[in-house]
Amino acid sequence: MLPWKRVLRPLTALLLTAAVAVVPAATARADSAPSRGWNNYSCKPSATHPRPVVLVHGTFGNSVDNWLALAPYLVDRGYCVYSLDYGQLPGVPLFNGLGPIDKSAEQLQTFVDKVLAATGATKADLVGHSQGGMMPRYYLKFLGGAAKVNALVGIAPDNHGTTLSGLANLLPYFPGAEDLLSAATPGLADQVAGSAFLAKLNAGGDTVAGVHYTVIATKYDEVATPYDSQFLTGSDVHNVLLQNLCSVDLSEHVAIGLLDRIAFHEVANALDPSHGTATTCASVFS
Repeated sequence: MLPWKRVLRPLTALLLTAAVAVVPAATARADSAPSRGWNNYSCKPSATHPRPVVLVHGTFGNSVDNWLALAPYLVDRGYCVYSLDYGQLPGVPLFNGLGPIDKSAEQLQTFVDKVLAATGATKADLVGHSQGGMMPRYYLKFLGGAAKVNALVGIAPDNHGTTLSGLANLLPYFPGAEDLLSAATPGLADQVAGSAFLAKLNAGGDTVAGVHYTVIATKYDEVATPYDSQFLTGSDVHNVLLQNLCSVDLSEHVAIGLLDRIAFHEVANALDPSHGTATTCASVFS
């Protein structure tokens, strides 16, 4: 007799992965959306969704490419959605998030103030992918962001640094490599596990009072490794492993932020927990 569970499991995973990629975000409640796009500064938050959502891209990302799926997904659900570019290096177009992370946090600070002024809201919610889920914690902790932010949702954030699947551990064996990395791309050097930046960020605790934290991770992450180092510790933290919601979700570091609607459903739950619904494999069609 054939082991049907073993046969069906990869087939189900394949179908779900395909569905994640092809189900358009515009299918859900598009008629009630305040705008067909994001970064619409005439958008006014509704009573249902009173806070604007600021999307924070990851390393090598930008304000458009990182959010081609998630931004419309949230707009179609009635949110005022905004995204910024940060961490630009001179002479390097399109690929952002490479500058010193403390300076990137200052750019986020300025952008949140701009969004709050435009919308009239008193607080924003932040959703970030990779570095974009970790960098805002500097803003919250050291730049007064906790007074202006209700929630931070990190999708595959490297909260405690990364070993890059072990490759970062090889840096000490190449004389000058760490100095070169710090000089050329400080934003990358800041994310290496054990960096001075991360030591400062995580000293005294992972969180600050008054902010709701959610971390959404995948066990197949090959960039922010080990994946469980993404999780935070604190009194108002919700750590989520994607495979506990849908065991056949195969998303890795890039896919979880760019096109995984199961992860997106959990983002929506984090932004509006009072109206949240269970996230399952079927959430790919929601």
